[in-house]
Amino acid sequence: MFAAENGLRGDPRLQAISEAIRVVPHFPKPGIMFQDITTLLLDPKAFKDTVDIFVDRYRDMGISVVAGVEARGFMFGPSIALAIGAKFVPLRKPRKLPGEVISEAYVLEYGTDCLEMHVGAVQPGERSLIIDDLVATGGTLSAAIRLLERVGAEVVECACVVGLPEAKGQRRLNGTPLYILVEPREIENCY
Repeated sequence: MFAAENGLRGDPRLQAISEAIRVVPHFPKPGIMFQDITTLLLDPKAFKDTVDIFVDRYRDMGISVVAGVEARGFMFGPSIALAIGAKFVPLRKPRKLPGEVISEAYVLEYGTDCLEMHVGAVQPGERSLIIDDLVATGGTLSAAIRLLERVGAEVVECACVVGLPEAKGQRRLNGTPLYILVEPREIENCY
């Protein structure tokens, strides 16, 4: 569900967040309108508003784990975790974590990938939030859900800053609620 459908319709923070995200046409390949959140991070007010909206939503949900998807989930997850009194657990690409890991492979439109987390980072029954910058088809988030559920966590919700049109109307992934702040911006006259 988009934030504007859930009590934030007309909230000027959402427009400011959307406008702070740079759109890079034809990156990484022709036809893609890349939603670059690094410019959001350069705007302290829009960055704070992004974190604050998530914190306001999750503060009273009894969440003990915020799991961030590599790499851009790492930019929002730790701040949210600290503000709600939860631990932050990085979900990394293969061979990035030392020690024993648990893995979950998933299919991409151009191949396969994998997410890993440390064994023991999340305990059975812990209420978890998964955070990433963007959701398109939901494949990465679905893998993150499966990974956390395999260790017995309860995934309360997945949260993203941007939701692509493919996510429009998609309120759940693998039965897990999906919360999105803004839709992607387009650039007019981009050929």
